[in-house]
Amino acid sequence: MALMLEGRELTAGEEFQIVNTITENSSVEILCLIDQDAQRIERCEKALNQKLMELSYRTGQFYRGDLHRGESLDSEASIVIIGDVLHGARVTARGNIIILGTLKGTAHAGISGNEAAVVVALEMAPLQLKIGTYSRQYGDKGRKLGKGAMTACVENGNIFTKPIKKSFLNMINFN
Repeated sequence: MALMLEGRELTAGEEFQIVNTITENSSVEILCLIDQDAQRIERCEKALNQKLMELSYRTGQFYRGDLHRGESLDSEASIVIIGDVLHGARVTARGNIIILGTLKGTAHAGISGNEAAVVVALEMAPLQLKIGTYSRQYGDKGRKLGKGAMTACVENGNIFTKPIKKSFLNMINFN
């Protein structure tokens, strides 16, 4: 939340004391104070946008059904698709992309530059994968990249795909 204090001039110490009292006695998190200072308003907007991006990575959406050629699905958070993303279809998300089906189209996770995002599919045969600013083409053959469920992530500046193992599931922070 952003907070605006009006009515009288306050010192920085008094402002801090008010913010501290509110955060200690409630579940409200105050990111910034708003006033007439244009630079302070700009800093506040940046802080709020950053917090919204963080929250969107922790939340997600569900989509049930297949995506066909020419169709696209965009999410401001992470997305779980219960179905297939077929050849010529595209999925983009600010967070992770989880496909409980086959990925034969294009997936772009972490579109806001989040290179820690992942793409997971029960069957991985993509045309193209993008994670953050990294991209990898796989051709138009639609061949499987491995057997069973796989994950794609950025390591050392490249997109790698690997089978999902229990160690991968232990690595995911669900908090």
